[in-house]
Amino acid sequence: PFHRAPPTGRRVAVVGAGPAGLACAHRLAMLGHEVVLMDARAKGGGLNEFGIAAYKTPEGFAQEELDWLLGIGGITVEYGRRLGRDVTLKALVEDFDAVFLGLGLGGVNALDLEGAERDGLRPAVDFIAELRQAADLAAIPVGRRVVVIGGGMTAVDAAVQSRLLGAEEVTIAYRRGREKMGASHHEQDHAASHGVRIVTGAVPVALRGEGGLAEVEFAYVAEGPAGLEESGERFVLRADQLFTAIGQRLGELPEGLATEGGKIRVEGAGRTSLPGVWAGGDCAAGGADLTVTAVAEGRDAAMDIHAALTKT
Repeated sequence: PFHRAPPTGRRVAVVGAGPAGLACAHRLAMLGHEVVLMDARAKGGGLNEFGIAAYKTPEGFAQEELDWLLGIGGITVEYGRRLGRDVTLKALVEDFDAVFLGLGLGGVNALDLEGAERDGLRPAVDFIAELRQAADLAAIPVGRRVVVIGGGMTAVDAAVQSRLLGAEEVTIAYRRGREKMGASHHEQDHAASHGVRIVTGAVPVALRGEGGLAEVEFAYVAEGPAGLEESGERFVLRADQLFTAIGQRLGELPEGLATEGGKIRVEGAGRTSLPGVWAGGDCAAGGADLTVTAVAEGRDAAMDIHAALTKT
């Protein structure tokens, strides 16, 4: 349904081959611009490729979609190029007529507890990414007793996937009530149907084990005038595997960009504080953390870039 317009002679750099970057690159190419699409990973697709649990995804749908999008022509893909390591924003601004940043959220919030570096602890997003790229899921090690800290979709994905891989006991622990969980009621029920226990109003306070992880101590908490307050009651869960799903953040902030809430501040259709630079998707402030939102932001930024490059 899409046909490429005659070449405009303009070149645009798109950093990040996730939903926002792909949508932006495709629309720019359709409008006749030459696009160089860069991504730090060895594959494109972003969270659709690396962030959705293996049990939810049919075969290689993300790569099939990527191939279809690149079929528009006019897009050169460069994998293994990370902003700040292999190329600078300053260089991109100098070399291209416009730049779009669809960086996603590459950083992971750390669990602020003593011993969080011990064996048996890892970010849930890394677990999900490894599963999505594995040729044999049965080869991925998983604990017998798994605890997942968090209340969003990633927490549910890690918990359910652990059960499917053979974990005997899996518990999701979330600091607030079920109604505050980022995972939908459907996802919560889905987890429960696979034998995942969900404990709410609980925060981890200690990790124990000689060498590796053996148990996690939690404190029950409730909303108070000063935020979450401990009730005085505690409990312990035995665990040899702990996944953290407590949020992601923008990694190294691109130089010279104004930020808001730890993300890139944008106005209108993704315009940043730097002339000639746009941003969209999870790395940009505002909007919902949804694939459809990222796609819309990438498309809208492309239209705004096109208007800026073709105005007379």
